[in-house]
Amino acid sequence: MLKGIDPLLSGELLKVLDDMGHGDQLLLCDRNYPAVASGRPVVRLGEVSVLRAARAIFSVLPLDSFISHPLERMEVNDDPSTTTPLQNELLALASKAESRSLEYGVIPRLDLYSRAKSVFAVVHTLEAQPYGCFIFPKGVIFD
Repeated sequence: MLKGIDPLLSGELLKVLDDMGHGDQLLLCDRNYPAVASGRPVVRLGEVSVLRAARAIFSVLPLDSFISHPLERMEVNDDPSTTTPLQNELLALASKAESRSLEYGVIPRLDLYSRAKSVFAVVHTLEAQPYGCFIFPKGVIFD
């Protein structure tokens, strides 16, 4: 155990987050997402919700502040205006962690599968709610 570090952040996950550079993207996904198919490294968190994983990740990973949508979500039912409760909660969590108001970028489901091939890594959870897939780029720490 480490002081001040969320215990969900295993050595493997911390290494991935630390190895990421500014602009490198992370895909956080639910149990239905074919994580291995992306061809990118996969960190499996097991029986953990996407929100729990995001809370841990956002405690150490800054989101990119140079782009308008540093948090993107999977589109729900081909309707970019529809969101799920999970997506709403994650947006609120990210906004709080970043101390700024954020808005989602929306990625159509099949486009997300294509985009996943270029992310730095995939964090796979056993989240049961559908459309629980998010992409976010690492930001810069200015202090």
